[in-house]
Amino acid sequence: MPPDITLILPAYNEAGCIAGTIAEAVSYFRSRGLTYEILVAADGDDGTREIVAGLGRGDPAIRAFGAPGRRGKGRGIREAVGMAAGAIIGFADADNKVPIEEYDKIAPFLAEGFPITIGSRALARATILRSQPWFRRLGGKGFGVVMRAWTGLRGIADTQCGFKFFHGDVARRLFRLQQVDGYMYDVEILLLAQHLGYRVREVPIRWRDDGDTRLELVRGNLRNLRDILRMRARVRAAVRGEAGS
Repeated sequence: MPPDITLILPAYNEAGCIAGTIAEAVSYFRSRGLTYEILVAADGDDGTREIVAGLGRGDPAIRAFGAPGRRGKGRGIREAVGMAAGAIIGFADADNKVPIEEYDKIAPFLAEGFPITIGSRALARATILRSQPWFRRLGGKGFGVVMRAWTGLRGIADTQCGFKFFHGDVARRLFRLQQVDGYMYDVEILLLAQHLGYRVREVPIRWRDDGDTRLELVRGNLRNLRDILRMRARVRAAVRGEAGS
């Protein structure tokens, strides 16, 4: 029997927190009576994969894969979805920006029939436990204006929250078409969902900033802009290609 849920944790050098995040997820799933698998897409060379492999020796539902170099969050999740067996497939941040208990808010909408249900920091009842620095919040607003104007993505208040869950067949279909290796994979997946007619439900969640200083503000944002500018044509071509296959 496939597990009830596959949780994907994309990680880049997260040796300091990955064991705790996995332990919380396992405890949560067991407390809810859910069968699970946890796939860690772990790039980097700090021992994250080895830590997860050690946990997997005690619980074969926990697995890791990845490479020493940084291949991209979107690529890691795409590869993990290709391995996933869960009836529900979702992903969360390896550093627990969103507590796994917030899945209690997501699950009812998946059961109700929404094929995609995502956490949102932008809705009125969201709780921000620790805010991002002002310059990241300002940059995020500017990004949103450019992204929506260029891609035509509609109706999603927060595209970038890393707490998203899908019916398994929907995740597999979307990620077969997905191409962006970097951070803009969220936008690409939601844009594909829009073009394919899937309903998306946003749910307010608890979230905290982790103060990650590894993000490349200039080079990283230029790469994100490049991905956004290429995305509209790529998504349309992918959807046309699937329809013609």
